[in-house]
Amino acid sequence: MTFSTYEEFWPYYVAQHSRAATRWIHLCGTLTGLALTAYGLARGRKRFLAALPVIGYGTAWPAHFLIEGNNPATFGHPAWSLRGDAQMIRMMLAGRDAELAETAQKWLAENPCQGRAPVADSEGT
Repeated sequence: MTFSTYEEFWPYYVAQHSRAATRWIHLCGTLTGLALTAYGLARGRKRFLAALPVIGYGTAWPAHFLIEGNNPATFGHPAWSLRGDAQMIRMMLAGRDAELAETAQKWLAENPCQGRAPVADSEGT
């Protein structure tokens, strides 16, 4: 898909994370990677700098294939996806996960040929 602005991209990005499990795996992988990277910086251990991309993407990408049944948005929009991941995680940490689920379902309902069909799952999304 082609987008002119990040604001156009955002609902699509959220829709690619329509299931709560995918969002939570992203959050856990990103925060774990950040924590290990910070540890490495604090201890002067440069090898830990690889933790963020390895753990972050290493947990997120399989979630797309196995849970969402889609390809990560990073493949087509790397910079906006990084920004979207940060925004999504901030919203989750602020207790706004339900808002993300609503945004995802709305986008999927309005764009049925662009993603998987909206489905209610056991996580309430």
